[in-house]
Amino acid sequence: MNTLVNVARYHLVDRLQYVVLPVGVTFFAFGVNLAIFALIPETPEENYSGGLFTLFVFMLVCGALSMTKSLPFGLALGVSRRSYYLGTILLVAGLSALYAVGITVFQVIEDATGGWGLGLNYFRVPWLLNGPWYLTLLTSFVFLLLMFVYGMWYGLIYRRAAVVGVVLFGAAQVLVLLGAVLLLSWTDSWPKLGEFFSTLTVGGMTGVLALLVCLAGAGGFATMRRVTV
Repeated sequence: MNTLVNVARYHLVDRLQYVVLPVGVTFFAFGVNLAIFALIPETPEENYSGGLFTLFVFMLVCGALSMTKSLPFGLALGVSRRSYYLGTILLVAGLSALYAVGITVFQVIEDATGGWGLGLNYFRVPWLLNGPWYLTLLTSFVFLLLMFVYGMWYGLIYRRAAVVGVVLFGAAQVLVLLGAVLLLSWTDSWPKLGEFFSTLTVGGMTGVLALLVCLAGAGGFATMRRVTV
């Protein structure tokens, strides 16, 4: 356990990447949204900006960088691949929990102030972060974790097979999605899929995201064992 904690601390030497930039850019986007909504004469009662996704995108980027920029020196310090991977997961679990608490707190304030007095829903996202505070806390934690772990997998693919590997990895996922679309079309299952998502609660969506975290984590761990530095 001490080794995993040390790996997490090793990453946090670069606080700019893992803390300052994600939080700073998120609040910068929030400030821009506030300025825009303050200038609009009339705004809808429920207007969602989507600016919060900047934080999730940064988690994806940080995940990739943790397996590309930071990996060689980490392994050179004598850390095993398994410890490095699990220690990075420990780091992202802590960061995701911290950021999830922040999102939840600001969402409560946003609801109490009527969208910051401007009708702005920045910290409330339809179908994802649109339930009670405890579901917002859980869902945002799982979604942040998913983005980071998914980014880690991409970073490991880059380490294993460079740009060609990343392109092929992305292309393979596109083909899987295309195959799913064709299968749904051939079997006339689109109405059933729409019915499924229409009845899916926020808690159910969190379960789907948690399943994706497990899949991405397992895929990344399998790739980590074959990475050459």
